[in-house]
Amino acid sequence: MSGGAGQNGPITLKGPALAVTSIALALGTFMQVLDTTIANVSLTTIAGNLGVSTDSSTWVITAFAVANGVTVPLTGWLMRRFGVVRTFVTAVLAFTFASFLCGIAWSLPSLIVFRIIQGAVSGPMIPGSQALLLAVFPPEKRGTALAIWSMTTLVGPVAGPILGGYISDNYHWGWIFLINVPVGLLTAAITWRALKAHDTPTMKIPLDLVGIALLIFWVGALQTVLDLGKNDDWFHSTFITVAAILSGIGFFAWLIWELTDARPAVDLKLFKGRNFSLGTIALCLGYAVFFGNTLLLPLWLQQQLGYTATWAGLVAAPSGIVAVFCTPFAARISSKVDARWMATFSFIAFAASYFMRAGYTMQADYYHFMLPMAVQGMGMSTFFVAMVTISLDGVPPDKVPSATGISNFARITAGSFAASLVTTIWDRREALHQSRLADIHTPFAQGYRIATEGLHGLGLNELQAAAAITRQMVGQAYLLSSVDIFAASAWLSLAMVPLVWLSRRPSAPSGPVAAD
Repeated sequence: MSGGAGQNGPITLKGPALAVTSIALALGTFMQVLDTTIANVSLTTIAGNLGVSTDSSTWVITAFAVANGVTVPLTGWLMRRFGVVRTFVTAVLAFTFASFLCGIAWSLPSLIVFRIIQGAVSGPMIPGSQALLLAVFPPEKRGTALAIWSMTTLVGPVAGPILGGYISDNYHWGWIFLINVPVGLLTAAITWRALKAHDTPTMKIPLDLVGIALLIFWVGALQTVLDLGKNDDWFHSTFITVAAILSGIGFFAWLIWELTDARPAVDLKLFKGRNFSLGTIALCLGYAVFFGNTLLLPLWLQQQLGYTATWAGLVAAPSGIVAVFCTPFAARISSKVDARWMATFSFIAFAASYFMRAGYTMQADYYHFMLPMAVQGMGMSTFFVAMVTISLDGVPPDKVPSATGISNFARITAGSFAASLVTTIWDRREALHQSRLADIHTPFAQGYRIATEGLHGLGLNELQAAAAITRQMVGQAYLLSSVDIFAASAWLSLAMVPLVWLSRRPSAPSGPVAAD
């Protein structure tokens, strides 16, 4: 074991030094989260610029997700082997360089390769940022550390479509990656300067090659299924079916190996703790519902209501703004209020937001889209603070990096599931509603005849009138499909509340909470 924080004593940053270091660590999280969503709204632009189909360009998303999903669970091993600070700073620098390569990519294959590198090296960034934020704040201000981390984690998915849409509409798409370069260099420099003397002890831990190989195998297969399944019609495709079967076999083999190996790459024994298990489950389910709806609303606005990528992003902006303003208050009360009550507030606020969206009509304007997002922002302000407080309760300090790596891996995977399920359900519910609308809007129906006569009066012939009515019918079908998902999301959010109360009341922090 080499020297680290144990030799240099606890971290004692105060005043401006603490503030600047905290912002740098938060930016590390923000960059990584931002890059999971910023390319989503730019795929059409990227595909057109590189001369490929939109379906082919989805590999830009898949490549990042697969590589990131593999390396996030290895964070605990990396940090025990090389130290939390060194691992985090190295990951940020590598991510910055990979972002530069993505920004100058000259073809789709080169962009996919660089996205694989970017996703792989970014694995330790979120868990590392979280662990270091917990370490730089004194134990009694743990809530403040979690609030800063949760603010950036939840605002990232909202800011991604805004920035991605604005850049794609006004500049070359490469800037969605190049904007990471100055931020990454600044983050790495500040973190290393402030914390290099406080790195955690390192240990020469044997590398669990079998566990890592099995992890790469089943996570890669699973992410491929989740990201490409919709385009290939899921299990009607032989490729998707085989990938799903291989993922299942690989997962069970990995599970058995990690539970029986003396020094596993991923410490699954953490799930023996009741609060860690329940907190991680609630975190995954809550984030999955949140992420799915964060993806659905801009998609609907752009495809069916004619919003540009920029305006679709601006609709989501109030949730991030409200979260930023409310999170400091959430941090202040976190040490005084049971985290289970804070989690309950989050899920009720999420449910209220989704119920409000379930009342959308085709005449809804920006105000009606914006208000539910503001309500969602209130729930966002306490969600991560509560979930992380519950899940890390009772976790030994030296296990915190492993615990954060596992919980973040589970959260990211849950988000991938949600993205695939929501977009699939959205299209299939639309087909169902369109079929039902078509059954009642026939040439023999009075409403159809009245609409046709009105369109004739505007100068449209029979074929044009039928096309206009069909277009309206498709728009109504997508509206009904969206409303169905919003309503289901609201009820799912309310169902999370009893799950949270199955956990023990988290104890007040009484000692170091990070690997220090």
